[in-house]
Amino acid sequence: MRAALAFVAVVLTAHAQTPPIFPANNVPATYHGTVVDDPYRALEDVANADVATWAKSQADHARATLDALPGYKALRARVAELDEAAASVVSNVRLDARGNLYFTRRAATENFFKLYRRGANGGETLLVDPADWQKRSGQPHAINYFAPSPDGTLVAYGISAVGSEQASIYVMETATRRQLGEPIDRAQYPGISWRPDSRSFFYFRQQEMKPGMPATEKYQDGRAWLRIVGGGDTLVGGRDVSPRMPISRADFVFINAIPGSRFAIAVVANGVQREVALYAAPLATIGKPDTPWKRICDFTDKVTDWTAHAGDIYLLTYRDSSRFSIVRTRLGAPDLAAATTVVAPSERVLIDLHAAKDGLYVEAREGTVKRLLRRAWGASAVAPIALPVEGNANVLATRPDLDGAVVGASGWTRARQIYAVNRAGRATNTGLQPLGRYDAPEGLVTTEVKVPSHDGALVPVSILHRADLKLDGSNPTLLYGYGSYGFTEEPTYAATRLAWLERGGVYAVANVRGGGVYGYDWYKAGYKATKPNTWKDLIAAAEYLVAQKYTTSARLGIVGRSAGGILVGRAMTERPDLFGAVVPVVGVLDMVRAETTANGVPNIPEFGTVAKEDEFRALLAMSSYHHVKEGIAYPAVMLMHGVNDPRVDHWQSMKMAARLLVASTSGKPVLLNLDYDAGHGVGATKEQRQRETADYYAFLLWQAGHPEFRRD
Repeated sequence: MRAALAFVAVVLTAHAQTPPIFPANNVPATYHGTVVDDPYRALEDVANADVATWAKSQADHARATLDALPGYKALRARVAELDEAAASVVSNVRLDARGNLYFTRRAATENFFKLYRRGANGGETLLVDPADWQKRSGQPHAINYFAPSPDGTLVAYGISAVGSEQASIYVMETATRRQLGEPIDRAQYPGISWRPDSRSFFYFRQQEMKPGMPATEKYQDGRAWLRIVGGGDTLVGGRDVSPRMPISRADFVFINAIPGSRFAIAVVANGVQREVALYAAPLATIGKPDTPWKRICDFTDKVTDWTAHAGDIYLLTYRDSSRFSIVRTRLGAPDLAAATTVVAPSERVLIDLHAAKDGLYVEAREGTVKRLLRRAWGASAVAPIALPVEGNANVLATRPDLDGAVVGASGWTRARQIYAVNRAGRATNTGLQPLGRYDAPEGLVTTEVKVPSHDGALVPVSILHRADLKLDGSNPTLLYGYGSYGFTEEPTYAATRLAWLERGGVYAVANVRGGGVYGYDWYKAGYKATKPNTWKDLIAAAEYLVAQKYTTSARLGIVGRSAGGILVGRAMTERPDLFGAVVPVVGVLDMVRAETTANGVPNIPEFGTVAKEDEFRALLAMSSYHHVKEGIAYPAVMLMHGVNDPRVDHWQSMKMAARLLVASTSGKPVLLNLDYDAGHGVGATKEQRQRETADYYAFLLWQAGHPEFRRD
């Protein structure tokens, strides 16, 4: 490796404008009789000094390249102007039993989201400011999650640093902002559930990583605990805790107290698997010997979500339809086989459910539009809730002991507003989210099309552009997709997108298979062995945009985040001629080695394991890194990654960059754009988000030949 470092130094000295090449040193491995080459395995050792030096030189080169683009400075300034035009941005919202609102908000001039409370009289109180942690440590911090106690006297919240998501739980007395007790570390996942006494709560904690333990142990053997504020902790859930609730090492256990009910519910999740196992027990028995848990459903019962009200639990299930239905059973005597259907399956896709005092609120998708429905308790059917904005309705907060819901609504050309829906079904703007001057722009057009894929499946594609756009093939075009976990790309608005659109850009979103736009079958059609459908769907969408003269291949860029790295990476390696530029952001690119990482293990249910031959074949098929071939003219590529990413290790982008730098014959740039103060995106500061947006817009405009970004 010392020789490698010397080589890198020579390259940097001799060719200051050329990205350095990392020497290949193949480490072949055999899986089920197939030899898989890995020429850049050494880059997985990110702590190695030579590797770190190479990565930093690449990051510096990427930064210098972008900053030197003629139009970059103006674009970055415009992104900031658009982003800061609204007085503030509100993120998460919660309610206590008294109807007080708790929410995270970032003012236009601020870099962090802060936690506030709004009382019934409209008065607001600042509770948590992450800047307090930054002042002490010198590092940016973020509020990952929060949960107010029922009576509002306390709030528990998770804080993490530099995008790591490695949160610690703090408890604050809301009247005084005084911290109570010591923080609870190893609490990455939100799972705080307060008991009715407002002095105790359940939480989930990862095991302690001791010296010598492999990274793959990080998310194994997690435990659920009960914290008494001002007192101690009691183990209440996990492997070998209760014979009535079998738990594997990979399972996550979350205990939930239900407002207004004498029961608690345990949710057992196997990593990212959509199906859950659920158990019920009297709340008063949890933490005592031999809690009498009763199983409601297992992983095989096709239940993906739930909510509870009084003595009943409502289950979202695909047992009767791939578009889901909602069934009800009793918590005291659960019987899934005899459960009553309360929302029958139909053409719409049921997505989520929430219990309030006045009824069951349901999010449902009709095509690419998501609507809000409510089934009042005692009613025989759901009824639509009319919202002022159509496109993407989502419930932000309900409580089973409070009437109504707090709801967000947005569209492709309208920013999210936050409404209070009352028991009469009327929606009133809360004023929590002010509308900025760029949040309802005129002169934009959205077109919804269905594009035939390679096998005839019709892929929904949303296309957004200025009304005066000419279909002459001259337009820079950004095509975005994801295609994993059953997630759907909902109609959402971002003012910063105007920086792309006003430069003549087209913005397109493809809801490829592996997502959930048409329900469970659509999800499973892009899953493990069927995963190739995801990138073939994206290729079909790209071909449509070219054929309809929105753009040309040279002006077409594709962007995918996280698991969307599979999508854009494999689309590029299968059809390098079809794209001008490719941007994987925190992308998963080496699927064969993914499960050697901490978060790779919880993702086995979604993508598979190399231990099984059929799943290994699927992993190899979706692994972009292993499909890069030498002597191919690949598009320009910019790989963006936060170095503190806990979900996708940043060596995934490093290995892909190293491979492409050697393999591509196009002469187009391969940039490794690393942020050393960021992670997967959770907890990113305003400035980090603005820089990321400006970076990939500028890169795509540069490669599309936009006159503002040409380097003569």
